[in-house]
Amino acid sequence: MTKQAKQQLKKQPKSWYVYCIRTARGALYTGITTDTARRLKEHQGGRTGAKNLRGKGPLQMVYQQQVVDRSSAGVLEARIKKLSKKQKEMMVAGALN
Repeated sequence: MTKQAKQQLKKQPKSWYVYCIRTARGALYTGITTDTARRLKEHQGGRTGAKNLRGKGPLQMVYQQQVVDRSSAGVLEARIKKLSKKQKEMMVAGALN
């Protein structure tokens, strides 16, 4: 890859995602990232993942939604975190169907 091509890639805006991960006991964790696959691996590895998910057994990505920018991702994350467990489960079920 040429130097110019690398510079163009850096200039492109990153896609942001809001995601939910289910723990072995059924709890849902919500976060934001630019790479959902990388973030799930980080959470599973424990070192760079959320402390809240350490030792919670197998983790499963159950929901992800692409948003325009980091600001929008943060706003949506906050809204999801305010939902009840039942509302979150309905959101996840809608995403899986």
